[in-house]
Amino acid sequence: MKDDFRGEVLAELTRNSLVESIHCGHLIMLNADGSVYKIKGSVDMPIFPRSSVKCMQASAMVRSGLKLEPRLLALASSSHSGSKAHQDGVLEILASVGLSESDLQCSFDKPLGAAERSAWGEKPETRLAMNCSGKHAGMLATCVANGWEIKTYLNPDHPLQVAILTEIERLIGAEVSNKTFDGCGSPLFAITTRQLATAIHKITISQDPVHIAVMRAARENPEMIAGQGRLTTRTMQSVPGLFMKEGIEAVQVASMPDGRTLVFKISDGSWRAFGAIVHAALAQWGITTNEEVLKVYGGANIVGGMRAVL
Repeated sequence: MKDDFRGEVLAELTRNSLVESIHCGHLIMLNADGSVYKIKGSVDMPIFPRSSVKCMQASAMVRSGLKLEPRLLALASSSHSGSKAHQDGVLEILASVGLSESDLQCSFDKPLGAAERSAWGEKPETRLAMNCSGKHAGMLATCVANGWEIKTYLNPDHPLQVAILTEIERLIGAEVSNKTFDGCGSPLFAITTRQLATAIHKITISQDPVHIAVMRAARENPEMIAGQGRLTTRTMQSVPGLFMKEGIEAVQVASMPDGRTLVFKISDGSWRAFGAIVHAALAQWGITTNEEVLKVYGGANIVGGMRAVL
């Protein structure tokens, strides 16, 4: 069981050509037709996909009547950095349905982005600054559109959350295996890495107008999906058509418009190997990106770095 959880080595940190640390996990890459291109680790073991499923949550909202311009729809499926543009966008979603920041029920936090958090300083945490506030604003707007109760919108049996679960299970083609709550307070479901890849592949090539709208909004507004300086935004900006979304505890999904799909989960929950893995995986598809160099220093000299093992 321990080996199943750990998975296989996906990245190595080297110092003077010696492997000093490793990051293990589970990875699956799908071809454009949905067939398996590569597997590492235990991709049929349940994981919590965390925020990597926000495109599915947003799809359920749009299917239930949420109407937002693409910039704000991207924000509703984001883990935003907490910039002024992000926070103003959340307030814009809320104001469009007569609500305000006080109606949010996500957890309190400081901005997620490094620069935004530094600028925030010692100010108290707020719900608006929390990286999932866009999703929660979208959830509230969906409730207003349907006349659903807004005070209980995070309850698993609320019509909104039932619709989200239905959307996820349709896309993975199975029932979820574990139901709990995410860090932001919304319902969270365990699925396998393979099921997550299946869902991202399906939503990427879907001809459903709902899926098309959600994925197009993300691709056209990468700065709203994450934030300036972050891997997701930088990579989407540099690769036309690429969709990416990360989840806390080291989950990453990515897909190209033709259906090629990458999903991985790092077992130790660390994000520091993400850049190397994404760069190497995209290279196997013939896609060139700026190499994400993690430098290992010996004094003032670079003596090693991070490399993917795919």
